[in-house]
Amino acid sequence: MTVAIDDTQPLLRSITNEGHQVYTDPTPVRHDCANHDETTIVDFDPNGDAENPLEWPMPFKWAVVSMLALMAFTVTMTCISVVPLASDIVRDLSDSPNPPKSASILLVTIWELGEAAGPLLIAPLSEMFGRYPVMNAANLLFIGASILAATSQTVPQFVVARMLNGLVTAVNVLNPAIVGDIFASDERGGALSLLFLAPLIGGAFGPMIGSAVADRYGWRTVIWMTVVVASACEMLFLLCFRETYKVAILRRRARDMALHAAGLGKSFKTAFDEAEDGLREGLSSEWNKLRDAVLRPAIVLCSSRVLMAMSLFSSFVFSYFYVYSTTFSDILLEIYHLSPVTVGSCFAVFSIGSTVSVVVCNRTLDRIYRRMRFTHKGIDRPEFRLPLAIIGGFGLPITIAAYGWAAELRLPLLFLLFCVCAMGAMLMLGMIPVMAYVVDAFGLFSASAITGIIVSRCLISTFLPLTAAPLIEMLGYGWGFTALAAFSLLLAPIPVLMLRYGAHWRRSSKYSRDA
Repeated sequence: MTVAIDDTQPLLRSITNEGHQVYTDPTPVRHDCANHDETTIVDFDPNGDAENPLEWPMPFKWAVVSMLALMAFTVTMTCISVVPLASDIVRDLSDSPNPPKSASILLVTIWELGEAAGPLLIAPLSEMFGRYPVMNAANLLFIGASILAATSQTVPQFVVARMLNGLVTAVNVLNPAIVGDIFASDERGGALSLLFLAPLIGGAFGPMIGSAVADRYGWRTVIWMTVVVASACEMLFLLCFRETYKVAILRRRARDMALHAAGLGKSFKTAFDEAEDGLREGLSSEWNKLRDAVLRPAIVLCSSRVLMAMSLFSSFVFSYFYVYSTTFSDILLEIYHLSPVTVGSCFAVFSIGSTVSVVVCNRTLDRIYRRMRFTHKGIDRPEFRLPLAIIGGFGLPITIAAYGWAAELRLPLLFLLFCVCAMGAMLMLGMIPVMAYVVDAFGLFSASAITGIIVSRCLISTFLPLTAAPLIEMLGYGWGFTALAAFSLLLAPIPVLMLRYGAHWRRSSKYSRDA
């Protein structure tokens, strides 16, 4: 049975039990045929509830966002700080003066392969057990994997450690969903922008700090430094973070009330469990909850043409970050003859462009949403998040081709850096609105929906850079990157189609908010 819930009217009348505000279905009380147990539906008080994350004080909400941003910074710094050091690490661990280029690329991109698998457990488990336990467990495993990387003695050991790092990275999966937990739809733009800004800062300082520290103390010190920062972040999470997923909060409340009412013939259930009972009938009634939770991301992805299309678009947009990351060092070293420390500093240019886009999204994403809602007579549609993604989708191919030809023609270094800066700006314009759109469109299942995007994004980001290297070797930087830009241009119309037809197409998925 599926419970239809009208967000505009409170359907449940209130009673008081042990200090908790409880709501029961206004229809006649249901009884079990054998035990005659009364089932009480537990929900938040529509007149105000201190445990409702949407009603938390705004300063505490931003404290939560700040903790998430700090961990996102740390994760990105851990990932990116070794990018300019990849060749040195491979040479050191393999005892070979001329290791294959593919080994250095894989050392960087293998992180994304781990991230492709990790969300399949992280996101659904967060929907089953809550954000707090899953986030903390993943952070502790992340610290352990970083220690393994710092103590690796061979290239395979280091690659496995990096893959494990990606496997247990929780912030990329859960951050947008947590923002959706604690902010209303028209308030999420600023928080999401900050969460995208933090990794950009990590991406800017990571190579810069990594190159400088490695030049003086060695690459292992760089990784031990990230272990210390990640440990400090985890202490904050253990002490200050609170559960944000309302289903987990209400289930805990229902369990507490069941303990207080033990022996009275009463049972307590959340409205979300009622709704999920109906969804499970369409999957398999005999599967246990964990099986449903683990399989949900694939089910949510495959059930929605909209999500599959947006996943394809955002995956290729993001993959060009690794194409740039794995080629930029070679261009600066071989063509412009810069020192390794200077090369690390040049990586900050990409983050500068990305930061500009984050600021633009922060100042305009919610405004565009409200403006389009007003022009559509107050109708709320997640598609109103997508206009900026259209700009990013069509602007990115131009910057990719310009980047390649700047290297091919050995144009001035400043022009190359400008192309990298513009690439960072267009990439983020294509990413941030898509994540905001998915959070709005898939509601309670946003973590699983985001997982579908992340898995495809990580798979493409792992292997596309491996194909870029032979393409560049065969065609050169100019025509090689022009070919990549042409393919990117083929995907650019997807946000346009979603803005026009997405509201209609989303109705085919029962996991969509408007289904």
